Amino acid sequence: MTTRSELATLGHRIRHFRGRSALTLDALGEAVGVTGSQLSLIENGKREPKLSLLTSIAAALGVELAELLSTEPPSKRAALELELLEAQAGTLYSSLGLPAVKPGRGVSDELLESLVGLHRELQRRATEAVATPEEARRANTQLREHMRAQNNYLPEIEDIAEERVLAAGHSTGALTHRTVGIMAEQLGFALIYVNDLPSSARSITDLENGRIYLPPASIPGGHGLRSMALQAMAHRILGHTVPTSYAQFLKQRLEINYFAACCLMPQSRAVEFLTQAKKERNLAVEDFRDAFGVTHEAAGLRLTNLATSRLDMRLHFLRVTDDGTLQKGYENDGLPLPTDVTGSIEGQRVCRKWSARSAFGQQNRTTEQYQYTDTPAGTFWCSTQTGTTAAGEFSISVGVPFDDAKWFRGRETQRRATSRCPDESCCRRPSTELDEKWRARSWPSARLHTQVLAPLPSGRFPGVDDNEVYAFLDRHASGD
Repeated sequence: MTTRSELATLGHRIRHFRGRSALTLDALGEAVGVTGSQLSLIENGKREPKLSLLTSIAAALGVELAELLSTEPPSKRAALELELLEAQAGTLYSSLGLPAVKPGRGVSDELLESLVGLHRELQRRATEAVATPEEARRANTQLREHMRAQNNYLPEIEDIAEERVLAAGHSTGALTHRTVGIMAEQLGFALIYVNDLPSSARSITDLENGRIYLPPASIPGGHGLRSMALQAMAHRILGHTVPTSYAQFLKQRLEINYFAACCLMPQSRAVEFLTQAKKERNLAVEDFRDAFGVTHEAAGLRLTNLATSRLDMRLHFLRVTDDGTLQKGYENDGLPLPTDVTGSIEGQRVCRKWSARSAFGQQNRTTEQYQYTDTPAGTFWCSTQTGTTAAGEFSISVGVPFDDAKWFRGRETQRRATSRCPDESCCRRPSTELDEKWRARSWPSARLHTQVLAPLPSGRFPGVDDNEVYAFLDRHASGD
């Protein structure tokens, strides 16, 4: 079925060629055996003509049928008219209750350009307005639920990544910077390390000159540059377009992160490693991490991709700050993650009894901490590793239901805790004794988190300063 936009374009092309032939509607109608009024409906995009009639029209106008059926507007003026009609037919303009403007001959080219420009700006502002905190959290929650239903596994990206890694000549060991560079070259890009990347961008791809700009290779934690480069390449490999919504932006971020993880820990070798460890009842995130030269967090997240689909195990993953705030989370094993009224988990506080928080109190943090935790949803075993960044301390936890703990190193731990959360009496509500003692005798000065008041960043790519990015590209393209 022909779309409304396609019918409108066809109508404009017929009118264009009819005008070039100096034919009236009635004259062309007489030549093809229909009335002028019927042709008018076709030219206005209100009626879909049969192929036989289009063949006759093309012959009468002296053009090839393929040229008549082209989807390109016949002129700049026609393109503007079509864009205006399309914008006025949309829900955004309709919601304003304003009359539509018919772009007839009485509308000058300048006025038409102004009207189209206003509609473009209206759409841009509406798109930015969609990126409210509530909308972003809702989109993120929907994406998390979708991935949970998929067991956090995307087989198409797994296959694409494996092909790319093999094509670059890599088969064993950790993926090197050199191999990542080869992968970039195969796509027609060079990796360029610079000191002046805009603060709002992790990397920038110059599509015109075939360059991917990255931070200096000597920065602390430079191993993360492999992931940054792979993520930048993933946008091209996966065919991403400029996101038109926050949901699409988040989906693309998830996909490029997934692609990078698949390259750094290719499915075939990762599954082989994990299967052998499971067979030996010696699964450990730290071993998985060291075998592929990645971070503890990356190894834990990669395990969520493969554990259910390839090892027949359900599990959970948590990244938690030292104040108990959940930054990232995934579960398909029934662990009762804290949520707000929208179902979002990010920014919620996890139970103080969970290992994700109690691990901060351990003196020895160089190795994983193990713990069993009894919850209202059952008993879970988990391993937790703490770390530190410039923003503060954090913990990474990977866990499974009690019955699957038998496959992991650390299952013999005697550490056990009981959590009654979300019952507030578990760890959130002070005891009656303390409440009575201090409620009327204390007044803490709360720390205001800036993200509470700040709007979500706008722009073509949320959070990226287009002005800085374009100035950066212009500066480097000119060789300055």
